[in-house]
Amino acid sequence: MILEDFHVHTCFCDGKDEPEQMVLAAIKLNMKKIGLLHHSYVPFDEKFCIKKGGEREFIAEIDSLRQKYCGKIEIYCGIEQDYFSKPPADNYDYVIGSVHYVKINGKYFSVDESVETFEKIANDVFGGDYYAFAEEYFRLVSNVLEKTNADIIGHFDLISKFNESGRFFDEKNKRYINAANFAIEKLVKYKIPFEVNMGAAARGYKTEFYPNEYFIRKIAGFGGKFILSSDAHSKDFLCFGFEKSEEKLKSLGADLQKFRQN
Repeated sequence: MILEDFHVHTCFCDGKDEPEQMVLAAIKLNMKKIGLLHHSYVPFDEKFCIKKGGEREFIAEIDSLRQKYCGKIEIYCGIEQDYFSKPPADNYDYVIGSVHYVKINGKYFSVDESVETFEKIANDVFGGDYYAFAEEYFRLVSNVLEKTNADIIGHFDLISKFNESGRFFDEKNKRYINAANFAIEKLVKYKIPFEVNMGAAARGYKTEFYPNEYFIRKIAGFGGKFILSSDAHSKDFLCFGFEKSEEKLKSLGADLQKFRQN
């Protein structure tokens, strides 16, 4: 079983626990590595991201923990850089590049805030056309590495977070598949690993990880690589579902790797 997790949020953004609580929980699980990160600052939605100017404090806190627990666990300092963030993702050990919003007529709309918000955006902004919503989302995802210069591609099909059992749209629809495939074919050329994210499963929105099985096979077919992450927002979800997911991913032909620093 993989005993490292590089997508772990703390109370510096929308996580529940202090960084040290996360580290102690990781040590208890015999984890070898942990990557603590925060959502990059976005001025149009401050509910989920790090507070403005809080980056330096976060980095100092992680550096302190790295020294305190040296020899017990390797601790990395990361940032989940949103597509629409303006501050550069400098001074971090690694960057996860993610799309959490779409921008229409100068306004920003969250893809993953809640079921109610998701449905309202589809109806009010896209006239009930969920495929148009998805097409715009994947258009942004296709450029996420150019925008963020990330080391990891975050939750590729986050647009499906609230779509368990096809609640809002058919994930086999050609428009949905074509939009996602365009992004995959562009992103795999960078040879950057795609994250297999357990966050929606941990919160009860989905029964399994994303990307979905079709996209896993598609990415793998192009030689794409993967890393497994919990997207934990509390210590209780570190390495959530990793053992079961590892087996499933291998059966899908995924090249699942441990994340290595240069």
